[in-house]
This record gives sequence, C-alpha cells and structure tokens, in this order.
Amino acid sequence: MDFTYSEEQQMLADSLRRFVASEYAFEHRRRNAREQGGFDRATWRQLAEMGVLGLTVPADHGGFGEGPTSQVVVQRELGRGLVQEPVIPAAIAAAILAHHAPVAQQAEWLPAIADGSKIVALAYLEPATRYRLDTAQTVARQREPNGYVLRGTKSVVWHGGAADTYLVSAMLDGTLALFLVSHDAPGLSVTTYPTIDRLSGADLQLADVPATLVTVDGLRALELGIDHGIAAQCAAAAGAMERLIEITAEYLGARKQFGKPLASFQALQHRMADMLVQKELALSMAYVAAQGLDATDADERRRKVAAAKVVTARAARFVGQQAVQLHGGMGMTDELEVGDYFKALAMTDVLLGDTDLHMERYTATMAAIAA
Repeated sequence: MDFTYSEEQQMLADSLRRFVASEYAFEHRRRNAREQGGFDRATWRQLAEMGVLGLTVPADHGGFGEGPTSQVVVQRELGRGLVQEPVIPAAIAAAILAHHAPVAQQAEWLPAIADGSKIVALAYLEPATRYRLDTAQTVARQREPNGYVLRGTKSVVWHGGAADTYLVSAMLDGTLALFLVSHDAPGLSVTTYPTIDRLSGADLQLADVPATLVTVDGLRALELGIDHGIAAQCAAAAGAMERLIEITAEYLGARKQFGKPLASFQALQHRMADMLVQKELALSMAYVAAQGLDATDADERRRKVAAAKVVTARAARFVGQQAVQLHGGMGMTDELEVGDYFKALAMTDVLLGDTDLHMERYTATMAAIAA
C-alpha cells in the first residue's frame, strides 16, 4: 500500500487542517462539549460541504466513493483537532447500509448521510452482552407484513443524543438482525449523558418500538460496520497522538529548569522519541486496517483490523500518559488541552471493543490460518 498522499488527498488534508485551525480551536471545542454535548449543527454542515461525510458513500448515492485510505487521511486530520462530531458513527452506518441494506433503503439513507441531513448511530451494546456481536437480548417481532417492533435495552450508544435514527441489533426468530428506528418513534426512551472524553453517550429503552428491517444477516453487517469504524478510529487516534506530541514538544521547549529548556535534557528527549515511535506504529497500523477493509477475505479483514486496534490502543495509552507526565503538575489541570487529548486517547481502547476482545479476534484468525 502506498502511504504517499495523492494530490486530491493532500488538498483535502490541507483544507481540514486549515478548518481545524480557524474554526475548531481549543475554546470552541470546550464550549461545544460543555453546551452542546460535542455536536454543533453548523460544524456538521461544514463537514458535509467539505465532503467528509460522503467520502466513502458510493458516488451513485451522492457521495465520493473513496476507499479506506482516503478515510485515513480525513480521520488523521480530524483526530489532530479532536473534532467531536459523529463522523465515525456516520462512516459505520454508511458502510452497513451500502453493503447490506436493500436498494430502496440505500437510495433513501445514503444521500442523507452524505449531505449531513440525517445522523445514524449504531446501537448494538447491551448491559449483559458487553462487546459480543453475535447475540442480543433485544427482541424483534413482526407486527404486520412489512413492519416490526422491538423490545429491549441498548447501552452506551456513541453520539446517541445527536442521532436522528438508530441502527439497532435485535434477535428475530433466533437470528441477529439489524433495524432502523427513528429517534422520535413511539415507545422509545433515550437517556443521554456525558462521557469522559467530553462527548456524549445514550441508553435506549425500547418498548414495542416500530422499526424497519435492514438485514437478517446482522452479524456480518455489524462486523463490517464496526471494522470500518475501527479503521477510522485508529487513524483519528494517530492524528491525536501526532498533535499531542507537538503540544508536548512546544511545552518542553518553553518551560525552563536550572536555566535551560526542559527539551535540552536527554532523558526527556528519549521519552519524546519513544512517543514518536508509538505514534508511527499507530499510523502504520491505521493503514494496515485500511488495507484490511479492501480484503476480499473476511478473516484477513478481521485479523488486520484487530491487530490495528490492539497496537493503536496501547500506543494511545502510552503517548497520553507520557504527555501528562512530561507536563508535570500542569498536565493534571483543566487549563491545558493536554487533558482533552489524554481523555480522547484513553477511550481508544474501550470504544468498538477493547484490547482483550480484539486479541481474541486476532488469535482466532491466526489459529484458523494455522489449521
């Protein structure tokens, strides 16, 4: 895989970096998190106009039909700026609908995702199932020839408060299926709350909520969508690490001890070098995950995405912790943005499956290869 940006990718990266610098400064991000739960409708429209939301949506549905490598370019820049809007949940929904939804649903929902008029969030986690994808306690039953109702609970829906519609997993006649549920559907109760990374989550209570069937091949659709989300998440984390290292280097260059900049002390230089190595590992693995999404073999995709998630999560934790320590006591305060990056990087491990889960996935695929 060629890591060199094409001319179009470089232009997009430059545009996004200018956007973050001018429109998404530290003060804006904090205000956005405090007052709007990490979602600003004006910013969302700007991202749609820049082509971010429709990047991987097929061209015949109003998108640009770009591949996973372009997603790495975009998410890296959004990660550098800790852009809080639900771009990754949108990419997950677009991947599921583009590959598994009926043609009529694709024509209805994919253009709406691309232009930002609809926000679709994936609701698959439940209190009793943890990260498992192959089962759900939420149950669907057919109410009429073309209609269904859902009953159950979904937890920790990423950006659930901002969503217009949810992609909900439920058991239908013993098979895991995916359904579309409107935010204002009767019988649906949505409870939102802040998360440690200054974003928001939501819990859903479904009491015979009307729903539209997307696919009865729910497990395969979920795996594909979440793998797309993980690839994007790895790129965003690499971008956040990159910017956090720059912030830390600036601090060490400005802060003095014994009349010398902290950056002149060799021990601290070594720690910065270790952070750079981890960032490069994470960025490389983001491309490995993107390469996995292009694989025709599902096991190869699972193996590469799982490996990328594990390496990136460990790198994110290391870089975040080192940055806080190198800032000294100031790193523990709320006055500096280093804390925002640390919290966002800490969530890399738990969002879309933790390290333990993906180590199991990686081990299982390697065992299958060995057999």
